[in-house]
Amino acid sequence: MGHRLSKIYTRTGDAGTTGLGDGNRVSKNSLRIHTLGEIDELNAVIGVLLAEEMPADIRELLTGVQHDLFDLGGEVCIPGMSMISAAQVGRLESELDRLNEPLEMLKEFILPGGSRPAALAHHARTVCRRAERAIVGLSQEEAVNDAPRQYLNRLSDLLFVLGRALNRAAGQGDVLWHKGRNA
Repeated sequence: MGHRLSKIYTRTGDAGTTGLGDGNRVSKNSLRIHTLGEIDELNAVIGVLLAEEMPADIRELLTGVQHDLFDLGGEVCIPGMSMISAAQVGRLESELDRLNEPLEMLKEFILPGGSRPAALAHHARTVCRRAERAIVGLSQEEAVNDAPRQYLNRLSDLLFVLGRALNRAAGQGDVLWHKGRNA
């Protein structure tokens, strides 16, 4: 971080622009800033999830994800920068395998719910998918590395599995969808 903020407001964004990490100014409505906002919201939703009781290994994993999301935001904030790596994507895949292994094979679709932490994990998953769509949109307009998109894709899968794992940790099963239940 090149500059420390001693004053939170700067007034530099009052005209509807904001500064990127490379010093360029862009509209606050640009795809790049929109993508940064989605990543920031995802990180905040994960922060809310972390306020819940959960197993220590999941807490540690999610805290690491928050740090990765700051890296991802840095990469999006500085065009041409590379901060998310294949190793970070691979770590998510390993965690997915580890957390999914003890769970029962899914035979039905599940509803986002059960315990409060599981429901919050599902909420984070939906925000993650939105962030992924934003980065795909940005990549159609500007050069974006592959790893951030891959990271968000794996993270949404991980958050789905975490919802199931958190329900299991709370002594609850999956909330199964029943087609036509209210027909």
